[in-house]
Amino acid sequence: MRNIFRLASVVLASAWLAGCLAPDIPYPQLEAKYANSASQYLTLPSGVRMHYRDEGPRGAPAVVLVHGFAASLHAWEPWAQSLKGDYRVVTLDLPGHGLTQAPADYRSSAAANVAAVDELTRRLGVERFVLAGNSMGGAVAWSYALAHPERLDGLVLVNAAGWPSAARSEGGPAVFKLLANPAGRVLLRNLDPRPLAARGLEQAYQDEALVTPALVDRYVELARAPGHRAILTRRAGGGAPVTPETFAAIRTPTLVMVGLKDQVIPAAQSRAFASAIPGAQLITYPEGGHVPMEQMPEESARDLRAFLQGLAAR
Repeated sequence: MRNIFRLASVVLASAWLAGCLAPDIPYPQLEAKYANSASQYLTLPSGVRMHYRDEGPRGAPAVVLVHGFAASLHAWEPWAQSLKGDYRVVTLDLPGHGLTQAPADYRSSAAANVAAVDELTRRLGVERFVLAGNSMGGAVAWSYALAHPERLDGLVLVNAAGWPSAARSEGGPAVFKLLANPAGRVLLRNLDPRPLAARGLEQAYQDEALVTPALVDRYVELARAPGHRAILTRRAGGGAPVTPETFAAIRTPTLVMVGLKDQVIPAAQSRAFASAIPGAQLITYPEGGHVPMEQMPEESARDLRAFLQGLAAR
């Protein structure tokens, strides 16, 4: 506890000296910079105004991609560009992320994210699809597979979160240490994320050349969308207990992809997913970190395409 408060004090002092106590950035300003011609918006029954992109042939097999914590649909651009000639590709910003707007009292949880994916895909008429998720989005994906198995043709977990391990990674990004503590969460609600963002992104991407000023700007500025910091730092509600046996109930054909140099979620947890989910296929990237779909887009997209083609051949 003392170490957490010391870390929080250092971060706050650094942020204050750098002038990093920053206000929200209005959505119109963010949309002008980060939306594109494929961007669309849909208001869901929950009151969430979801930003999404729906690309590729409407009659083609559908692939839905869910990003990780503090990320956005932009993380999937390499895969979307690779796949949209042959597949219908839907990417989305979860509530509290990207350009999606949520009500002031919105409470994020695994169940709420599953509901958001379900509501969006039904509204778009995407009745069956392959669902892929990275990091927190991976936890959304496997939770969806447990809740709505009848809607999935395939499941892809990319360095997924949610394995029930008591072990804690000591070397992960500092932001997660702050989020684990009430005082840290209060600080993060008011700070510009920039002092923590660059180092955290370097740990995730494993390649400083990929952590460009534009990438850092995108993460920082989208985190400053109205309401986002409150949602990102609000403690998620508890759900049903998860044990290793939970995953034995997943019958959806599953591909597990993992960068073995992941400093955010230990690679051993992805191996555990692959062992626990019946029939799951495991692909490892020895030089990969937390986001192989961005680090090694061509190789990972090729592996994904092979998995999709295998599904079609069943």
